[in-house]
Amino acid sequence: MSYQPPENIQHILENLPARPGVYLHKDKDGRILYIGKAVNLRNRVRSYFRPRVDSIKTRRLRREIADIEIITTDSELEALLLEMTLIKKHRPRYNIRLKDDKRYPYIKVHWADDFPKVTVTRRMLRDGSRYFGPYTSVWAVHQTLDLLRKIFPYLTCDREITGKDERACLYYDIKLCNGPCIGAVTKTQYRAMIQQFMDFLSGKSDHITKELETKMMQAAENLEFEKAAHYRDQLKAIERVVTKQKVIAAANTDQDVIAFAREKGDACVQVFFIRHGKLIGREYFLLEGTEDEPESKVLEEFITQFYDEAAHIPKEVLLPQEVEEAMVIEEWLRSRRSTKVTIQVPRRGKKKELVEMAARNARDTLLTLRQQWEADRSRHVQAMAELQEALRLPVPPSRIECYDISHTQGALTVGSMVVFVQGAPHKSDYRRFNVQTVTNDDYGAMKEVLTRRFQRYKEFLAGELHDPAQIGKVKKETAWAILPDLLVVDGGKGQLAMAVEVLRQFGLEKEVPVVGLAKREEEVFLPGESQPVILPRRSQGLYLLQRVRDEAHRFANEGHRKRRSKAGIASILDSVPGIGPKRRKALLAHFGSLEELRQATVEEIASVPGIPLEVAQAVKSHLA
Repeated sequence: MSYQPPENIQHILENLPARPGVYLHKDKDGRILYIGKAVNLRNRVRSYFRPRVDSIKTRRLRREIADIEIITTDSELEALLLEMTLIKKHRPRYNIRLKDDKRYPYIKVHWADDFPKVTVTRRMLRDGSRYFGPYTSVWAVHQTLDLLRKIFPYLTCDREITGKDERACLYYDIKLCNGPCIGAVTKTQYRAMIQQFMDFLSGKSDHITKELETKMMQAAENLEFEKAAHYRDQLKAIERVVTKQKVIAAANTDQDVIAFAREKGDACVQVFFIRHGKLIGREYFLLEGTEDEPESKVLEEFITQFYDEAAHIPKEVLLPQEVEEAMVIEEWLRSRRSTKVTIQVPRRGKKKELVEMAARNARDTLLTLRQQWEADRSRHVQAMAELQEALRLPVPPSRIECYDISHTQGALTVGSMVVFVQGAPHKSDYRRFNVQTVTNDDYGAMKEVLTRRFQRYKEFLAGELHDPAQIGKVKKETAWAILPDLLVVDGGKGQLAMAVEVLRQFGLEKEVPVVGLAKREEEVFLPGESQPVILPRRSQGLYLLQRVRDEAHRFANEGHRKRRSKAGIASILDSVPGIGPKRRKALLAHFGSLEELRQATVEEIASVPGIPLEVAQAVKSHLA
């Protein structure tokens, strides 16, 4: 039987413009399923609804499409930019996208400051700073900076640098800061050192090495042996970094080499960063939504999403195969770099070898990751089996919910709910509760949190039973609509008793198994039993319970810190002229913490809806 689109879709297809633009496929609830761009919207969108479509993914997608929104543009480049913006904002589930909810870390040099600091950030701002990255591991970034600080002793403190302080801090004494606060170096000398730091991160290290060697020899000739030893240590630190940077191209080469591997729906992209002829680093990135997509499409989507966030655009990008929109992407990259950028698919020689090497790395990385994932799944199955047996559960606890309470001397109490599914965190179902009915009462706080949680379950259940329109909503809202196979409360018998009381109140005491996990001896308490269950110290079941409990603790503490911070901001903002409850709420929602608000520029504060420029200036002045 040939496919026939619904009547409303057919009407849209008949009236599509033959112009470049972006299209948004939506489901019956208005959710965006897929966002695409087209040189000719009429031809591209109609292709989804041909009688015969080879792609399983496309057939699955079009069954859900209930509406199509069209946005025309004046050029292919405008369509590309708009598509990138919309995908980043909405993250539709049928689009290919970087598999990470958080932003990647960057090294940030605060170059606009007189005495620039070096920090790690996940946000690139147009504030005059220089950025290096993105990196996939914040741990690796800090490890690199710890080493580089021995070579380039940059500032990390918040002192106002005048050069007239009487004493420097400990970092000066241990040679991790060159003491601009006491005038040990001038502003010009300090900035020259930071420029060398940035050169080093960009792969330019030869002139730095030669300069240090010259200084070391001069110090030795002048019998300044301590200073000579310091330069020697710096050279050794440089050598440790440089030995990892292979010279693999001409000295003026500035290129990224990109290749990827796919297996069973998983996709791993490997990027080699070559600067000044040296391989200065490599990173891998995972993609989702690549099933049934051609390799050229996977590459194209990665390139646009990656370089939209990258701190540096190279002169040349090497790929394993052609991408359909190469000329448009080149034009976009050129606009970002301000000079010519070339996308190449090398056919022979050194460049082709580099692409092949990147592809091998991608395959090896994906194989290693899949082995880790399989091992994790095996451990999760073992852990759930152990918990089922030890806690006498009717089924293995596929869904575990854990609750914890955090406060400061009973004030601003926050409760956390974390969810693990098949032994892994299911963060979309995490929830926090600002406790409202009690103060300085952990038991009462736990009772309120669990009452609110299961009240929501009852409400959604009633909605599903009495209103058919609510069924889809219930299915989406798994945080409330699905009962756990195991409920864990962080604490001993007292916390457990509160949980049992709430479950009894909702008639769920026979449906939801519950335990209390006491941290002191890692004892597991069961309702109605005086003696705890002691799980073997090295059992996977205990490891899983500990991970769930620790995650609940972390999530509760994080929520409490945010609530404390917002309370602090609120009290401070109340004294700023022009800030009333509405504007205060907008600022709180946008920045989240006092520190983030303090670091924001006047322009960033004024970008918050409802905050005029003069009010933004007043806020900045008040927090300075």
